[in-house]
Amino acid sequence: MKKTGAQILWECLVREGVADVFGYPGGAILPAYDAMLAYPIRHILTRHEQGATHMADGYARATGKVGVAIATSGPGATNMVTGLATAMMDSSPIVCITGQVGSRLIGSDAFQETDITGVTLPVTKHNYLVTRAADVAPAVREAFYLAKNGRPGPVLIDITKDAQQSQAEFDYDAAAPRPHGRPGPPPQEANFREALALINAAERPVILAGHGILLGNAMAEFKAFAERTQIPVAMTLLGIGAFPASHTLNLGMMGMHGEAWVNTAIQEADLLIAIGMRFDDRVTGTLASYAPNAKKIHVEIDPAEINKNVPVDVGIIGDVRDVLPRLLPAIAPGDRSAWLRKIDELKGGSAVLDIKNLPDEGHLYAAHVINDLWRATSGKALVVTDVGQHQMWEAQYYHHDVPRSLITSGGLGTMGFALPAAIGAKIARPNAEVWVVVGDGGFQMTMSELATIVQEGIDINIAIINNGYLGMVRQWQEFFYERRYAATPLLSPDFVKIADAYGIRGINVRKRDEVIPAVQAARKARETVLIDFAVEQEDTVYPMVPAGAALHQMIRRPSPIAETGEDV
Repeated sequence: MKKTGAQILWECLVREGVADVFGYPGGAILPAYDAMLAYPIRHILTRHEQGATHMADGYARATGKVGVAIATSGPGATNMVTGLATAMMDSSPIVCITGQVGSRLIGSDAFQETDITGVTLPVTKHNYLVTRAADVAPAVREAFYLAKNGRPGPVLIDITKDAQQSQAEFDYDAAAPRPHGRPGPPPQEANFREALALINAAERPVILAGHGILLGNAMAEFKAFAERTQIPVAMTLLGIGAFPASHTLNLGMMGMHGEAWVNTAIQEADLLIAIGMRFDDRVTGTLASYAPNAKKIHVEIDPAEINKNVPVDVGIIGDVRDVLPRLLPAIAPGDRSAWLRKIDELKGGSAVLDIKNLPDEGHLYAAHVINDLWRATSGKALVVTDVGQHQMWEAQYYHHDVPRSLITSGGLGTMGFALPAAIGAKIARPNAEVWVVVGDGGFQMTMSELATIVQEGIDINIAIINNGYLGMVRQWQEFFYERRYAATPLLSPDFVKIADAYGIRGINVRKRDEVIPAVQAARKARETVLIDFAVEQEDTVYPMVPAGAALHQMIRRPSPIAETGEDV
């Protein structure tokens, strides 16, 4: 049956199970938009193409399904680059579809022409320039296969206008993806045996749990592995939620702003078992002194990650969900009680410095806001954060027991991510209670998407952690640039009035005792509510491992006596 390239595009999306797409139309993609009206797919009109990509990303992270974003050529396509790079760094499966000028105009500097496949080559898993209607179906089918298989990631399909308008025979089955890549690695029996020997012999082991556990839906297998071995679990930022925060073996987050006891345990460990993580520099600190006495095992689906940043003693290539069950039967039941008692002692020492245990003395601290949000929502909300201090406080003080309940930009650290990603997450999981936790800086980068919320009738809640600064940058200036606050004091509009202009209810919170009533009011509203939390301006995220320092060289919160004058 003959169809236009535009019709073939939507036929393929329907067959790939796509129910929602996020996009912004323009001249070069108009044939596809015109054809869209005949297909049962919901289109969410965004206010910016970057927002569309973050929405597709949030959709993907909330469900594990492929998110889809659409834009026109030229500036519409280039506006997607930040979203593609964000998805690439965090292995998020999205497919972006862009219109392109007519094939005969390519290379002529035609109106709104950009070589988007050239531009996005470094920030996509793969990309396509489609110039014939007959090539639309094979490109779409392969794009979806690549986005979600192996290590997930973003794929872009650029379709010329004439390819959308012309006709070709449509045969979905005949367009099945071709086999890709090299054959998998040979059986790794020797590696499994070496890993088992190290695990069974270790006295002070720590598991480093990463995003790959969530991407592989291996939460049950991972929990069984941790419990069988009785090895404490340190989480990467993107791994949060892969293992219940309330579990006795869960240590919390590691790395630059990880808990002090976690980083200390890693430095004192005799074995690290890295599972579905990539030894990011924010996790390791300086490599010269990283876990100096530990043997290292790395389980990872991407062979390129093995030995890339940290040399390991044993590398096992494979999906976490397949690897852990192979290890489990041969693991001797562990007795690491002495090691766990040692870690408990470290926790006790850190608790004295925890801001939760300091009197607020009438001040509103961001950590208190996050902790109260966790209490008021019983820890069951799906939280989407932006990037900066609030992101770290969320990771420290909102305790996630549920998988896929924290969505955040970890690798690229994209300001402006939270609001659109939360919209995508809510579209994907309409029954979830979704909260945006965002700074006053990042919110202003994409707050135009408030209009999308209203137009699409979306019910999410927005918590702006407003400290009047680009907070994390200010913190670095405080610590490392002698408090020379260059370009970080931040003027913001009245966010409640901004919300009102969009037809959204807003609440100002200035005191600690106003936090929970405001959160409860937002939860009852059954419509989007924005809360502006005016917090202490020069509060600091502790602990902090300075760039280039070892994990154990953390900057710790001053003692309560030094900070308050009282011994609490």
